[in-house]
Amino acid sequence: MSNPNIKHKVYLTPAERKDLTEQSRNGHASAKRIIRARVLLMADQEHPEGRWKDAQISEALGVHINTVARIRKSFVKGGIESAVTNRQRQTPPVEPILDGEKHAHLVAICCENPPSGRVRWTLSLLVEELKRRGLVVNISRETVRQSLKKTSCDLGKSSATVFRKTMRRVS
Repeated sequence: MSNPNIKHKVYLTPAERKDLTEQSRNGHASAKRIIRARVLLMADQEHPEGRWKDAQISEALGVHINTVARIRKSFVKGGIESAVTNRQRQTPPVEPILDGEKHAHLVAICCENPPSGRVRWTLSLLVEELKRRGLVVNISRETVRQSLKKTSCDLGKSSATVFRKTMRRVS
């Protein structure tokens, strides 16, 4: 029943097999972790109930055949933890438009007096000011809003401030 086309064969020790069995049955692990544990158990070459082919595993667990191969490869190269855990991304999928320095400029602009003829800063005015100062080429009002939301900046007042509001004590 062994598959000669498998490049990375899984050989689990009894302790690893027991650990993966517990992970796949306890219901406390994430769904992905449980699926990955089950893939390793089914692909185990030294267990009588193992030695499943990739196509059989993918059909039984409802995952793509390439996922099965990737999990096996990860186990052979890095061990159980690298095979069953999610890897953290090294970089975000999209670089943030407002990094720390640009965010600081945005906050400073909010603390300045609004343009003449205006009582307060609006999101549209802030977008135009960021573009005018050459800090960004293009930015949406929503990005500016989300960035200001993190600092508790209140644009609704005539003198905007980024400091948190003090809570009144109830006596």
